[in-house]
This record gives sequence, structure tokens and C-alpha cells, in this order.
Amino acid sequence: MIRWNADQIELREGLARWAEALSADHIALDEQSVFPQDKWKLVQQTGLLALPFEEEYGGLGQSLLTTMYVWEGLGEHNRDAGLSFCATTSLCSTGIPLQRFGTAQQKERWLPGICSGEVIGAHAITEADGGSDAMAMSTRAVRDGDDFVLNGSKVFVSNGPVADVVVVYARTHPEGGPLGTTAFLVDRATAGLSCGRPLKKMGLRTAPLSEVFLDDVRVPRSAVLGRVGGGLLVLDYVMKREILLSFVVNVGEMQHRLDRCVDFARTRQSFGKTIGSYQAIANKIVDMKIQLETARKWLYDTGAKLQAGEDVTVDLAIAKLMTSQGNLASSVAAVQIFGGHGYMAEYGLEQEVRNAVGGTIYSGTNEIQYNRIASAMGLGK
Repeated sequence: MIRWNADQIELREGLARWAEALSADHIALDEQSVFPQDKWKLVQQTGLLALPFEEEYGGLGQSLLTTMYVWEGLGEHNRDAGLSFCATTSLCSTGIPLQRFGTAQQKERWLPGICSGEVIGAHAITEADGGSDAMAMSTRAVRDGDDFVLNGSKVFVSNGPVADVVVVYARTHPEGGPLGTTAFLVDRATAGLSCGRPLKKMGLRTAPLSEVFLDDVRVPRSAVLGRVGGGLLVLDYVMKREILLSFVVNVGEMQHRLDRCVDFARTRQSFGKTIGSYQAIANKIVDMKIQLETARKWLYDTGAKLQAGEDVTVDLAIAKLMTSQGNLASSVAAVQIFGGHGYMAEYGLEQEVRNAVGGTIYSGTNEIQYNRIASAMGLGK
């Protein structure tokens, strides 16, 4: 069990004062499927986006575990889950690989803006025919003198419609393979790069998502993030941290949901007794508690191992499964505990179910996580 120090606790508790403003009108905004620009400005003011980055670029120099702890607080205090998802995407998709793989020139250009929130980042990985199979991508980057020319398209690009910079993963070797993919930092204003309209989706509706099209997008060699052929190395580094930070936000959401259900069960009367006194309700809430603590432990234990440089392939897969499944189960249980009220949009609980479904799909589907664990156990060979 991690014992948080006073500075870490102060960083997290500082988010409480932003809770009301961040959460305001979240039900209406979800219905409208609109990215809340005014709320993004609030996110900028919280300092969240600067947490893990070097101080010379405007960061706060905090560790992965501290960043996770504060990010959990974002989930606990902010009811606009789409906004939380946008913030996590920008930090993970662009800021984190920049800090690890970026050149001094790349960092100077982009990291201060990522830290302040003035720049919104995205990454373009998934393709319509490839799905979770990054090795199957067909987007090409062909060397032309000192430049690369990118052609192809990407789907399900979170932050796509609002991003200022996109990390595009493209094949640089005709045969692909582990060394055949490269990551490129592409300015949104680059000729030939365009985004489709925001797509309608089940949940996380305030987080805009779109296709990205690359039509003879010419970028200089200096746009390569990491090294040519090292794209999958960059992607692996990013995805480890994306899972930890995205799903620790869900843990904060689960904590808030549990507290809300406990309060409701203690006060709601049925047949002359509080509903929490009925075992059917109490057991649901206990299951929510178990799901929360299981997810929390797996995420932080995995974060500690990653921070120590250990192999966390299986740990990450289990942490992702435990959190996404637990979050979905607890969101459904909350609707059931609140009964007819829970089914109504005005209570925000049905929205949480829709949001939670996404967690079983993004950052590597749960089916992929099962495959990774099975492979590590020597199955299917």
C-alpha cells in the first residue's frame, strides 16, 4: 500500500475547488456532444497537464505515481468524463512521448504548450481495416530527400477535431514488421492533413473523435519522433502510461459513484427501512467496493513496477481488465440501486454506463488483453 505524503495529498485535494465548475452542465453538454472550450480553460488553470513534465518546459516534475494519484482525483471530482478523457489523451498521446523520445528542438516547440494546455495533442494510430493490430497499418511515409510524404487515413482519433499537433504512426518500410513503423509529429496546419467531422458515439460525448486524412502530407526529417523504424517502441511506451492514467481516472469515478450510492442507500426508505439494510442492495454496494479496491491496487502496483523499470506486460493487461470491467459493473449496479431515478438522464448515472463501455474497447480491447495474458502463459502456441 502506498503512503502518500503531504505534498501529494495537497496536490490532489487542490482539485476539489474546481469540482463544481468542471462538472457544471455535464448532462446537457453530453446530450449536445460539444467539446467545452470554457472548461478546457479551467483544466489549464488546474495545472494537471504539467504534472509529469520537466520544469524547464513548464512542467511540475512529478513522478508517474504522483501523477496517477492526482489524476484519480480528477475522476473523483469531475463529472464531465469526456473532458477528463480529452486531458488524458493530450498528456499521454503527445506530451509523454515527447518527453521520452523528443529532441531538444521538438520539446522546445511543443512541450510548453502541452504543459499549459495551450496546445492540444492527439495520436493517430488505428485504421479502419487494422483495428487493434498496429502492425497491419497501411498509412505510408515515403522518404523524399530530406522529407517524408505521408498518405493514408486513421479512424477513432480522440481529440482529432480540436488537436493542434497529431502524432501520426505510419509505415516507413514496405514490408512493415517491428521496425517498419515510425512516429511523426505533425502540426495540424500542415498542408494535406485534414480531420473529418466529429463522430457521434455512445459515451464520452464531450471528447471529440474523428477520422484523420493524410493526402501527400510533407514533413521534414525533424518531425520524426524517436528514430525511423522506432514507432512501435514509441507506441508501446505511450500505451503503458495511457492505460495507467486513463483508467486511474475511472478509479476516481468509481470512488465518487460508490460514495453516492452509500449515501443514497443510507437515506432512501422502502417499506419502512433504508434500502441499505436490505442484503440485495448492500451486496451490490459491497461488490462496488471490492471492484474499486481491486482496480486501484492493480493500477498502482503496476505503476510502481513500471516506475522501477520492471516488465509490466501482464500486469497492465490485468489492471486494464479489472478496471474496465469493474467500472462497467459498478455503473450498472448504481443504476439498479437508484432504481427508476437511476434510469433517468437527469441523475447522470445512465451516462456513466455509456462512458464505462468505452473502457472495454479503447487502449487495446479487453479481448486483446486476454490474448496478451494467455500468450504470456504459453497458451495458443
